[in-house]
Amino acid sequence: MSSTAFAGLELGQPAPNIEGTLIDGKPFSLNSTKGKVVLVNFWASWCEPCREEMPAIETYLKKNKTKGFEVLAITVDKSTDMEQAKQIMRNYSFLFADKNQMNYSGYGRIWRIPSSFIIDKQGILRKNGLTGDPKVDAKLLEEIVTPLLLAQ
Repeated sequence: MSSTAFAGLELGQPAPNIEGTLIDGKPFSLNSTKGKVVLVNFWASWCEPCREEMPAIETYLKKNKTKGFEVLAITVDKSTDMEQAKQIMRNYSFLFADKNQMNYSGYGRIWRIPSSFIIDKQGILRKNGLTGDPKVDAKLLEEIVTPLLLAQ
């Protein structure tokens, strides 16, 4: 993997913008979420580990949404699998997008899923989903996101 694939993806640096249209037709721009902690999750309906981590993310989101936590789930499913992806997302309150409707080019090629990126209230990247353990669970959310929610 060339280093250019990770250009601009350094912890402690501003996260590249992600923008486009959500499944519900609403526009989305990561840059407009300043003041919130955002978990950007790349997933697919056929990905077992992706589906396994979603309940923990949902539980954490319900507990912390009023504190400024948001989740953007971007499916990398093929268009033929979109109905299955939509079916799965009915169980969750995440912002939901199709990769074909979003521009996330600043993140390079998403080569593994699940991949989760955590961006703090100032728009700074705090977890790079392309490095380290890809799994998101309650422990990771408590360790990384909770202090970010408490920060001013």
